[in-house]
Amino acid sequence: MPDIIHLLPDFLANQIAAGEVVQRPASVVKELLENAIDANATAVQLIVKEAGKQLVQVVDNGAGMSETDARMCFERHATSKISTTEDLFRIRTMGFRGEAMASIAAVAQVEMKTRLHTSDTGVRLMIEGSAVTLHEPAAVPAGTSIAVKNLFFNVPARRNFLKTNAVEMRHILDEFQRVALSYPEIAFSLHHNDTEVFNLPATKLSQRIIGIFGSNYKEQMAYCEEDTNFLNVRGYIGKPEFARKTRGEQFFFVNNRFVKSGYLHHAVTTAFEGLLPKDSHPFYVLFIDIEPEKIDINVHPTKTEIKFEDEKTVYAIVHAAVRKALGAHNIAPSLDFDGDVNFAPLQPIRIQGGSINEFDTESHHNSFPGLTMPATAKRATSKGWDQLYEPVHKPQHHEEESYTSASSGMGLLDDTFATETTTATNKAVQIHQKYLLVQVKSGMMIIDQQAAQERILYEKYKALLQKKAVISQALLFPQTIDLSPSDAVLIKELAGEFKEMGFQFEDFGGNTIILNGIPADVQAANEKELLEELIEQYKNNSVTLKLDTRENLVRAMAKRLAYKLQPRMTDFEMNSLVDKLFACQVPNYTPGGQKTLVIMELSQLHDLFQKG
Repeated sequence: MPDIIHLLPDFLANQIAAGEVVQRPASVVKELLENAIDANATAVQLIVKEAGKQLVQVVDNGAGMSETDARMCFERHATSKISTTEDLFRIRTMGFRGEAMASIAAVAQVEMKTRLHTSDTGVRLMIEGSAVTLHEPAAVPAGTSIAVKNLFFNVPARRNFLKTNAVEMRHILDEFQRVALSYPEIAFSLHHNDTEVFNLPATKLSQRIIGIFGSNYKEQMAYCEEDTNFLNVRGYIGKPEFARKTRGEQFFFVNNRFVKSGYLHHAVTTAFEGLLPKDSHPFYVLFIDIEPEKIDINVHPTKTEIKFEDEKTVYAIVHAAVRKALGAHNIAPSLDFDGDVNFAPLQPIRIQGGSINEFDTESHHNSFPGLTMPATAKRATSKGWDQLYEPVHKPQHHEEESYTSASSGMGLLDDTFATETTTATNKAVQIHQKYLLVQVKSGMMIIDQQAAQERILYEKYKALLQKKAVISQALLFPQTIDLSPSDAVLIKELAGEFKEMGFQFEDFGGNTIILNGIPADVQAANEKELLEELIEQYKNNSVTLKLDTRENLVRAMAKRLAYKLQPRMTDFEMNSLVDKLFACQVPNYTPGGQKTLVIMELSQLHDLFQKG
């Protein structure tokens, strides 16, 4: 039997390695920025064209390389960071494997210019598909400039898998922000298609956060710090009232390396327990300094996942550090051990619904300088005690409406979900301002109010876009909106799609736009918040779903508007919602796959009460 095992050619081995290292233009950005940091650069410039598909260039003023080192860095597993096995457990640099430059050169056209600070001349190298096409002395500035052009030019199948420019640019911005956050003492700048996106001078961490995310973050940051013999934690957390509905602004850095850790994220979110609005995620930028021997960073090709030697201790310290920061800034409730409970002023007592009013609290109000009493408390007199003896079953006005709706009978809806809908005389019942109950032939239908709104809005906007019939309403007073640099880049990339959706705006320069109009059927209130939330939802969809731009925007619009709709509904509004839902092509599910309704069979109801 002949031998069948053979060595792969270098060019093929490099392309296989590139599959792990270079997944998209953002992967190139990450590797080149990390190399610049390892070269002790104090200023790093990133230049991108066509979201990195045409060009990714990083220019730094670091140490530079000799002629031999410049050539060697493109060889597989060539590195200056590791010499012995023990070095693998003492890694403090960013790049250390030595496969990044070889992998990039295997799937792109690379030009490098580099010079040592102690040399008069440098070297210029050009490599195309792992083959060196030029190697010559050159008069270049001290430091290193690496330009990666036409990524995946020799692997067209890989290039076809790249997303739109807006999506790829978002990934580049993510990588840039992570590196810029982890090294605030280094000046960074980013240019995309000859437009300056970021210009971040060397500064401290708090100013770097404001420089990246915007000046409104100045008010929401709380400093966090905890020093122990095992590890140190430092950074900033966001105040609960600024929490967002989608993830994306949570950053963990271990020894200045960005990592993703659901375990540590849980440590932070549990520290916020009871302080966050429902389904909200806090902002945080936290740095963990720990001995390299106690972690393993060589467990993932992108080095964004690590293993801790003692995960439970890390979890406990991070959790305690965040709780301490919340308490120090009077965000989390804490016990006052210095106060004397025997002389504490009496607190007013209220029973919800107003059946018992408070005693006169006006004289006590000044005893609580930080407490704002409700208007009803200030008007309270002894007359309120008479209400104590009123019949407890006496319904309030809003309760009468609910009882009437429940007792007046509900119309029949066929449980095929398509043939019959409610009429003007039918009734649905609202439960906890979240769900609607409707009687159907086979039992009872429960509708998720918000999910139903999302499905209705999604099909409405999708149909209007197909007909190009979305109408915009002009704002009486145009809104000047300052966006974060990354959001400004995104909205300018998607300007055409946003205008198709009914948003009318113009570029005011920098990261500012002037919003002149919004979709006609959207209530004109807090347009800045609506636009920011729409961009946030779009970014979240881009990370988790593979959607084209218009589909993504329609889904984001439907989800955000459905979330903002008034939960309390009249009988007419409830029945209208049911009618519109069953007029949809797919009434059973939201665009994201969440159920809009469930049917409880009559037999299931009987079982609940153990009826045969």
